[in-house]
Amino acid sequence: GLVLKASLPGWMGVHLFFVLSGFLITGILIESRQQTHYFRRFYMRRALRILPACYTLLVLLYVVAHAPLGFIALGFFYMANLTDFFGVTMAYGPLWSLAVEEHYYLAWPMVVRFVNQRRLAYISTAIILASPILRGIAFYSGHARRIDWYTWFVLDGLAAGSLVAVILRSRITRQQVVALCGGLLAFAIAAGGLGAPYGILTRQRLAGAAFQYTLFTIIATVVLLASLLLGSSSHRYYVNNRVLGFFRYISYGLYLIHLAVFRAYDQLCERFADFLSPRDWRFDLVLLRFVIAGGMSVLLAYISRRYYEEMFLRMKEGFAPKKP
Repeated sequence: GLVLKASLPGWMGVHLFFVLSGFLITGILIESRQQTHYFRRFYMRRALRILPACYTLLVLLYVVAHAPLGFIALGFFYMANLTDFFGVTMAYGPLWSLAVEEHYYLAWPMVVRFVNQRRLAYISTAIILASPILRGIAFYSGHARRIDWYTWFVLDGLAAGSLVAVILRSRITRQQVVALCGGLLAFAIAAGGLGAPYGILTRQRLAGAAFQYTLFTIIATVVLLASLLLGSSSHRYYVNNRVLGFFRYISYGLYLIHLAVFRAYDQLCERFADFLSPRDWRFDLVLLRFVIAGGMSVLLAYISRRYYEEMFLRMKEGFAPKKP
């Protein structure tokens, strides 16, 4: 029971995904914004990276009746997090975060292209500040449904990553980065402790609805900064080892496919081996489910990356920014 409870906060990893994604893509945009065909290069490279695996998943979800046609159509246009507006059931949760990311990157390349880095930092900060305000307004006005899905409520993670990308390209020193990392961690701990009596650790009260995601974003930013510091130190092994490298290699496909595999495992157990279904979250059956379905997810993600996605990734090289 204790192990299962410890795994429940795993959903917070999506905030790390947003911060990391904002950091990586903003860095790419900054480095390439003086290049010719800036927009075409960026969008073609993004399309070749994400569309083949995502669209293949959508087809599979429809074929095996895991998702209705309406959801598939919305997912095709990266609107999986806006299903409520169309009266469509959210049939596959992992696609909501990909939709948020793509919405951000429809506009962000234009911002990076036409403003200097100081203004880019100001815009990123403004987004970080505006997001909890919007969440608070939605909660206070009784419109908190899907407050954790709609793009305009969860942009602070992506903006935080973008801000880090700008800051690290300024004249900041390593010692200042260490101080920033420690200061953010101390702030997150203090905010969590002081805000706990006011509901910041849940989303059932105004403080939590508005600022809980902000707290998670700060923690994810600390993880990113700490990883960068480790990766550029004599202790880089902790973040540059083969195991982490392997999961980085298959991460996109693994994120896409894992829920479908776990669903398939549950359905097969119910139909052919009901005694293996994890009743009452029995630890041994939950562990067996994790080993089998998790292992199969990893295998399928590797096959997808090695023998399918790589074909399109090689095509990306034709749109790579030219080195000066």
